[in-house]
Amino acid sequence: MKSEQVLPYLGALLNASIVGLSFLFTKLALEDASPADTLSYRFTLAFLVLLILQFFVPIKLPSFKNNGKSFVYLLLLALFYPTMFFSFQAFGLLYTSSAEGGILMAFAPILIAVMASVFLKEKTTIVQILFIFMSIFGVVYIFIMKGASIEFNSMLGFFLLFIACLSIAGYTVMARFLSVSYSPLQLSFIMVTFGFIFFNFYAIIQHLAAGDFVQYISLWTNTSFLLFTFYLGVLATLLTSFLSNYVLSKIPASQMSVFANLSTVISIIAGALILNEKIYPYHWVGAFFIIAGVIGTNAFKQKTKAAGG
Repeated sequence: MKSEQVLPYLGALLNASIVGLSFLFTKLALEDASPADTLSYRFTLAFLVLLILQFFVPIKLPSFKNNGKSFVYLLLLALFYPTMFFSFQAFGLLYTSSAEGGILMAFAPILIAVMASVFLKEKTTIVQILFIFMSIFGVVYIFIMKGASIEFNSMLGFFLLFIACLSIAGYTVMARFLSVSYSPLQLSFIMVTFGFIFFNFYAIIQHLAAGDFVQYISLWTNTSFLLFTFYLGVLATLLTSFLSNYVLSKIPASQMSVFANLSTVISIIAGALILNEKIYPYHWVGAFFIIAGVIGTNAFKQKTKAAGG
């Protein structure tokens, strides 16, 4: 198999691995700061590294002159992810458990397959759909065996998480569509810059209203917090946005999306190796279904039209 055929799948695998570890680093960062502050510093560090990168790999910014439609599309991309996704996920988890959130987010590949079929005219085979459901089953099985259950005592939380799920689906389809006209680095620059502006504005307003802005600034002296958010910002935001945009420029959205469920497997491994969490037989069973689902979805490739066609 040629390298140009292998690289997108290696990129998707690396992307899932980084995202899987991000849950651990987010948990550690939240011990020192609020979700809003963590997101603010996360995107600030990503943006700073992006500016430094400009000196070595100049990024040609998109031109919107006489092309307002392109601006609208890029704005939608940045609104879907990171803005809407992180915002609705954070507020949704206030009313539900993280396990419930994990179960709901596992269904994103199905939403992506449906949206890609409607907007990108991608054709997903019945066999691929079955493998996608196999991957979803693996995630749900692990959470349920851990004692999680879906209870409908907080419909608001589920509604917010569902919007987060739709947001990541909208981003995936939009990134696939825009990959024809823009490079992965250009799309990453737009997304990170938008996230930097939005989350810093939100965090600063929040601290000014509470009268504790000094507390927000003091986080720059917290070495451990900066290390955790550096991982979240530079690797789990900047690098993953580049990887996902690159992969989506090479393979169909539904094939890319199912890799996201691999992050559950990575999280389990990280918890065992770093936090000494126990791995039970149901973890192995769930991991088998997740991995088999990912391999099956990508082995039975679908027929697609050009992205955006």
